[in-house]
Amino acid sequence: MNKGKKLYEGKAKIIYETKEKGLAIQHFKDDATAFNNKKKATVEGKGVLNNRISEHILNNLNQVGIKTHLVKRLNMREQLIKLVEIIPIEVIVRNIATGSLTKRLGITDGTVLDKPLLEFCYKKDELDDPLIAKEHIFAFNWATKEEIEAIEEMTFRINDFMSGMFRGIGIKLVDFKLEFGRIWIDNNKEVILADEISPDTCRLWDIKSEKKLDKDRFRKDLGNIIQAYQEVARRLGIVPETTNVSKVNFKKPTSINIKKK
Repeated sequence: MNKGKKLYEGKAKIIYETKEKGLAIQHFKDDATAFNNKKKATVEGKGVLNNRISEHILNNLNQVGIKTHLVKRLNMREQLIKLVEIIPIEVIVRNIATGSLTKRLGITDGTVLDKPLLEFCYKKDELDDPLIAKEHIFAFNWATKEEIEAIEEMTFRINDFMSGMFRGIGIKLVDFKLEFGRIWIDNNKEVILADEISPDTCRLWDIKSEKKLDKDRFRKDLGNIIQAYQEVARRLGIVPETTNVSKVNFKKPTSINIKKK
């Protein structure tokens, strides 16, 4: 399928229009960013792995009745997706305390939460995606009460499914971020899962060693970023143990640029 004009470019993906109404092409870049774009790098091959991992997870969610924007994977870096109106809210699910939660509240890193904690952030890079309450969402008409109720229900179902899926391959689902969007079908509005689910958007720890298998390896300069993403893909059965990864020309991160405030 041929790409049309660029509709949007984010930190990790580019969205292109297509000739088919209501459909777009999502291209996964090799760019790695952290701290709201203050730390940047190019990690060759990351986009390929995120494309495959996200396709695998979203396909499984579609099969269990959670509607997503994914139509199909087109090639190593691109997916055909439903064009949605993104709701400007990032939904964060936390199963284990780490990252900003421990800093804000003084919780011991690695504390297992009694039940999943759901948080909302306003999706605005220039404001560093601030934490918000539901009252903010309704006050500024970012989403309706019915939409938030649907998002919460889907989010907890997604967490249940993904926690079990990752537990089955020896990985803890520590926390993750979701985005949702609106589509219209026969003049009826519906909220569906959008964006991606990958090691870029999840914290994933090995159950036995607690080795980090996600973007924290970039955030915290732990190294072996691609190897960690590959390990997730292998355990999910996306790539076989004997895959010759040189075919996608994985290299060490380059062009790191850290901006100081």
